[in-house]
Amino acid sequence: MSELELHKALGDIGSIRRQMANTTEFRGYGPATLASTAVIAILAAIAQSLWLPEPRQRPYAYLALWFVTAALAATLTGAQMYTRARRIHSGLSNEMLRMAVEQFLPSAGAGVLLTLVFALHVPAAFYMLPGLWQIVFSLGIFASCRFLPRPIIAAGAWYLLTGLLWISFGDDRALAPWTMGLGFGAGQLLVAGILWVAAPEGAE
Repeated sequence: MSELELHKALGDIGSIRRQMANTTEFRGYGPATLASTAVIAILAAIAQSLWLPEPRQRPYAYLALWFVTAALAATLTGAQMYTRARRIHSGLSNEMLRMAVEQFLPSAGAGVLLTLVFALHVPAAFYMLPGLWQIVFSLGIFASCRFLPRPIIAAGAWYLLTGLLWISFGDDRALAPWTMGLGFGAGQLLVAGILWVAAPEGAE
């Protein structure tokens, strides 16, 4: 076999693997780990209620609290997703992980950019951020629906509707600790529950 034929064969194999990954349900998200991120969100909400009762007066402390919370949750989810995908998807794990990240990366990037714009240039509308974060998160879930159990769309709807509700408050009530605690806490528990019912044998 010539070098050209070898490269063509390897390319064909890569295309087949990508096609298989496109039609395979991603099982890298562990329900127990996702439930733990709900607990993290609730603990962060409690911390805000104790130390940041007026987030409008300390906006950067508020952002720091929730960015650290998001980073911790993302780190836990990412680490467990990597090890779980390696175990469950074995030979397809790289393709499956890449597609999972590609589905969520645009919404995560948009969330970071929105935060910077609102914090630096539109401080009067700072109260909109919790709702916008949840709407952006819902878009990431909707984008991932084709790789996940069909009922996961309910979790996307939860984040979308609660995000719109917080924005509809129209004032600093949207910055109350319970908006993030309830929105992300209940939302992550819903995601974990859906995945556990869909694949109870892989609930770790």
